[in-house]
Amino acid sequence: MYFLIKSSLLPCSLEDCHKDTTPYVAVMTPQEWQAHRAIFEMGIDLEPELNEIYTTKAEENYDSLTGTFSIPRRGDIDAEEIKFSFALDERGVVFIDKSGFAEGIVKRIYATRRWRLPGLERFLYDFLLQIIKDDQRLLAKYEKELDAIESAILHSDEENEMTRLHEIRGDISDLRTHYEQLLDLGQALEENENNFFKEENVRYFRLFINKIQRLLDLSAGLRDYTMQLRDLNQSQMDIKQNRIMTVLTIVTTIFLPLTLIAGWYGMNFRYMPELETKFGYPVVIIISAAIVVISLWFFKKKKLL
Repeated sequence: MYFLIKSSLLPCSLEDCHKDTTPYVAVMTPQEWQAHRAIFEMGIDLEPELNEIYTTKAEENYDSLTGTFSIPRRGDIDAEEIKFSFALDERGVVFIDKSGFAEGIVKRIYATRRWRLPGLERFLYDFLLQIIKDDQRLLAKYEKELDAIESAILHSDEENEMTRLHEIRGDISDLRTHYEQLLDLGQALEENENNFFKEENVRYFRLFINKIQRLLDLSAGLRDYTMQLRDLNQSQMDIKQNRIMTVLTIVTTIFLPLTLIAGWYGMNFRYMPELETKFGYPVVIIISAAIVVISLWFFKKKKLL
């Protein structure tokens, strides 16, 4: 799939990409790239990675810029990342992709974008924006979930809330790493070491860097929020345990004198006068009940109950 970058993307053939100075966009499979890479004459001394892609990055070559994209799937962050490579110079950019993701973005740009000042820089800006176009909404969704989890922690003891909290924290950490890599990529484009881009158009990359920085700051704030919720949950657990220990302490304190009375009069010594007293049993009951009432009153007064 080949396009010329005019006021919009204009479909063309492989041969048309080199007929004039109009910048181009090409989306190829790894097999097509291997077959036609010599046509692009990019002076690549560091071949784009096609098989083992782990990060989003850019590498400066003598007369080209190559790199890779490793993009978390927004619907399922834990799933395998979307991976593809690219190579570009001052004449155009080639995406080497077998996943269909880059092709999908280029098709959306072809269907929706029109430019007053077309150029390779503006296309790359729109391409990068398509990668993060729904991320602010996604992070806002995570924030609402975290608010709900905070409410649940304060008013309920459902353990599954913590499971979801750990999942969200992992997703946000993955997105944060992704934004850091995109930030490095944007900075590499802005540096324009090989002078591929017009100086007046480098501002597009600065705009992209600013957007990524805001997403990075937001994700960092949400990550801190998850840590605060973890600490809050631990505090709530400590409070519950303290309440349990308080109840156990009160019960033990109330029954300790009762246990002493039961043990004392359960010795059955021969000359214990209380054993022969007619009202000994009712008196012990009254004394025991009085001890319970007085103890409860004392703990109530001290606001322990």
